[in-house]
Amino acid sequence: MRSMELKIDQLKVSRVLSIIENDTDEARKIIDKLPQRDYFVIGVTGSPGAGKSSLTDRLACMSAVEKSTAVVAIDPSSPFTGGAFLGDRIRMRRATDDPGIFVRSMASRGNVGGLSPSIYNTVEFLGRSGYDWIYVETVGAGQSETDIANLADIVVLVLAPGLGDDVQTMKAGIMEIGDIFVVNKSDLPGSDQLFSRTRAILELSGKQLPVVRTNSIKGNGIEELHKKIGEILEDYINSGKLSEKRRKRDLYNNLNSAYQIIKEHYAENAKLEELIKYLLENIGR
Repeated sequence: MRSMELKIDQLKVSRVLSIIENDTDEARKIIDKLPQRDYFVIGVTGSPGAGKSSLTDRLACMSAVEKSTAVVAIDPSSPFTGGAFLGDRIRMRRATDDPGIFVRSMASRGNVGGLSPSIYNTVEFLGRSGYDWIYVETVGAGQSETDIANLADIVVLVLAPGLGDDVQTMKAGIMEIGDIFVVNKSDLPGSDQLFSRTRAILELSGKQLPVVRTNSIKGNGIEELHKKIGEILEDYINSGKLSEKRRKRDLYNNLNSAYQIIKEHYAENAKLEELIKYLLENIGR
């Protein structure tokens, strides 16, 4: 039985997350009251239509056998309400039906980096609340989705044939963020060519990173991918790379919190313009 299944009140977690998403000041007060603990953040990103949601769904169910697992699916925002469309939850039927997995949809609110503005606080709250593995699936906006590298301990970059991914992987913005490359929809024409091109691109760039074939609908390759994620996390722990990634996450968390506080409380303040001008003149350029 999962060790944390009966200890985490998912309804309470959901209610607190609603506060965290909308009030940066209150979010920090809530999080700081919780004890620090170790947890892992797995980012899943890639182009729209690559099968990120169904892949995350399978991975979460596999993780939940032994670890308390949460999924945060970043959805596009409604232009009218600013809320999430909840499309990812429709494609994560296994995880949403599993009482041991916490699934949360969050609106990107127009953020071009593929993440929600409150994602750092959300992940930290979930980790401190008792979740061991936290999957974060980004919107799917192609090359702009580089913010996930600042958040996640490991990034799974999902590719699929027929989406122009062989071109996308050559672009530095996407190429640099992947720790594991996944060729999903491996039953479709062109998957073998995409797999070979991806490996060739990685070799040419001097990167020795794993490329895994999967079919998230049928479940093929999911066990291998899940095992590979665990192996890389362990390697990052032993090499010290994980500590470096987390220092970077803390920095971006603080920067994001500062931005949200300024946006919420000082957007109309006359001194804000002076501050921005000073920063641009003395630091930003």
